[in-house]
Amino acid sequence: MKEINIGLCGLGTVGTGVVKILKNHQDEIMYKLGSQIAIKKVLVHDIHKQRDVVVDQEWLTNDPEELVSNPDIDVIVEVMGGIEDTNLLMEQALRNNKHIVTANKDLMAVHGQKLLRLAKANNCDIYYDASVAGGIPILRTLSDGLASDRIQKIMGIVNGTTNYILTKMTDDKLAFDDVLKEAQELGFAEADPTSDVEGLDAARKMTLLANLAFKMEISLDDVETSGIRDISQEDISFATSLGYTIKLIGIASINNGKVEVSVEPTLLPQDHPLALVKNEYNAVYVYGEAVGETMFYGPGAGSMPTATAVVSDLMEVIKNIRLGISGNAYVSPQYEKLLKENKEKYTKYFIRMAVEDEAGTFQKITNVFSDEKVSFAKILQLPGSEKETAEIVMVTHQISKQQLINSLEHLKGLSVVNRIISYYRVDGEE
Repeated sequence: MKEINIGLCGLGTVGTGVVKILKNHQDEIMYKLGSQIAIKKVLVHDIHKQRDVVVDQEWLTNDPEELVSNPDIDVIVEVMGGIEDTNLLMEQALRNNKHIVTANKDLMAVHGQKLLRLAKANNCDIYYDASVAGGIPILRTLSDGLASDRIQKIMGIVNGTTNYILTKMTDDKLAFDDVLKEAQELGFAEADPTSDVEGLDAARKMTLLANLAFKMEISLDDVETSGIRDISQEDISFATSLGYTIKLIGIASINNGKVEVSVEPTLLPQDHPLALVKNEYNAVYVYGEAVGETMFYGPGAGSMPTATAVVSDLMEVIKNIRLGISGNAYVSPQYEKLLKENKEKYTKYFIRMAVEDEAGTFQKITNVFSDEKVSFAKILQLPGSEKETAEIVMVTHQISKQQLINSLEHLKGLSVVNRIISYYRVDGEE
């Protein structure tokens, strides 16, 4: 078979890893594919920049046309990031009958379904396993390994930055701002960490997971998202005393054909496998109707883990080229999108509030919850930070999100409730 030529968009952390793997693993790749992979062009911003990998200067270009319109290039490997400009570039590549491998979860979460349809129309493949959880092959597991099963729930830590921050806040009792600064210095967090700490990065990944798992066209707007910026040491301390660990968890579940997808701080039992995932590592729990519970664990980012996933996708594209089945990987969504309403979303909740420490306070609060048919598994009451105040921490039994919303609204109207300090999902219990 002829040599496969690729155009590499981006030569940053992941792009450098791709070049290293293609150079160092060429014998293994040749053995498995029966053909060589050659880098033809590399799109970079600065051709003269010093790099961590030796590249042929003739490869380098700052003109994307030299990749997407080059008749000698078979596959575009996109690891430069970006959304709108990158989308236009990938559309052009597909119309020129070039296959795509990408690690860009932002692009795929926003424009993925459209690009996949365009790829199919042009008999091209798009593979994007590296876009979620770095070196963990979770997307391929859903599309191939568990293809015969019905996935009921996916639950995981899919952002290493927030997991690193929460690990340090929990284990070392450090404040959020201090840990964030440390994470930025170590390279675990971006200079602008908004996408990570507000949960947007994880939400984009959960969009891709939910699409594959439930065979519906879930969009980013369908994911209820909240981040970790407001989690305090007091929240962590209360959670710990009740036997929980706080993690930023992405959850996608389906019941009776209706889907719920969210990213939010969640209290997990301290012995739950996800509660034991530390620092920048990722882990994803998959519940299948037939297979039961499975868990996938590993580095969620980094040059070589992500590059490994990229090159594995590239090899899959080349196998399809050799078999003459390119463009057949994409399957249109099987089901119409149906989202759960708040009254259909059930879980337990941790609720923390500051109240007046006076006779009758607890009864008034209890009456609100009784009216909404909310009962409790655990309750703590401690002196408040101010004189004649107290803090009450409760963990409910399973209730609907609508019951929670109604209860909190009524509590805010009570004179004995000074403020609702925080409330979080509780999951992972039998």
